[in-house]
Amino acid sequence: MKEKKAKVTGGLIVAAGKLSEKGASNPLLKIGSISVVKRIVLTFQQVGISPIVVITGCRAEEIEHELADYGVIFLRNEQYENSQMFDSAKIGLQFLQSKCDQIIFNPVNIPMFTPETIQKMMECGKDLISPSYRGKSGHPLLLSADLIPKILTYTGNGGMRGAIQNLGIERQWLDIEDEGVLHDLDDIDRLDYLIKRHNQHILHPFVRISIEKESLFFNSRTKLLLLLIQDTHSVSSACKHIALSYSKAWNMLNQLEKELGYAVVERKHGGSRGGKTYLTEEGAAFLEKFQQFEENVRQYARDEFNRLLLL
Repeated sequence: MKEKKAKVTGGLIVAAGKLSEKGASNPLLKIGSISVVKRIVLTFQQVGISPIVVITGCRAEEIEHELADYGVIFLRNEQYENSQMFDSAKIGLQFLQSKCDQIIFNPVNIPMFTPETIQKMMECGKDLISPSYRGKSGHPLLLSADLIPKILTYTGNGGMRGAIQNLGIERQWLDIEDEGVLHDLDDIDRLDYLIKRHNQHILHPFVRISIEKESLFFNSRTKLLLLLIQDTHSVSSACKHIALSYSKAWNMLNQLEKELGYAVVERKHGGSRGGKTYLTEEGAAFLEKFQQFEENVRQYARDEFNRLLLL
């Protein structure tokens, strides 16, 4: 009997809004010793969510610097000052819809749900799921990728809530013993109370995988660069999504090709709009094999951590 393939789950964090006077929408506000946006990324990574997209706007460069080493993709809402959270969500949904089977969507001001909550949502097999704690609904929201086209065309009132109601399907509520699904940054005292429990839940091995000879020539950032070139056919566009300079990107690509001994990308010159960049057949094959290698190593690390070191 053929084994059922696990669903690919992407993550979407909206962190583009203007800061409030109380800092209630500040992605860089620290809860414990780390920022709220990093805390959500770590929670997503704990259950293998990938790709993770962060929508930035206000203080974009600072957020990109904060997460530069965490393997996330940045998309900017350049109109964040004159738009709503739903507009930022649409940017991320548009990007993710062809890259995964389902998406965990979360605004950055709700950072304290646990990995176990997301895992249970991911395993439900439903198209539209929200967690609830003692009868009160919370975040994050799980969406099937099949629902995204209709959400993207919604222009009515109510933002994401209105778009969800317009889908014409029933939202499933998952009862969960996780108070963190309810509390946003306005309730900072309660978040501080939950911090010890949440830190225990996000305890996990963080494995950085690289390939080296005399020096490093391939790591998670190089992997993201190749993935984005594969998606956008543009080195400059890929660079914008991972806060990388154009010259640095080409240095990385040239070094990679030198060490592998074959071309990884190829340029095709175009007309008035310029050329495009593609992965070669060998480059695409290398990327696919590295991703499998990376997942195998991380799964082994998780299993051994749980067996030997879980506190």
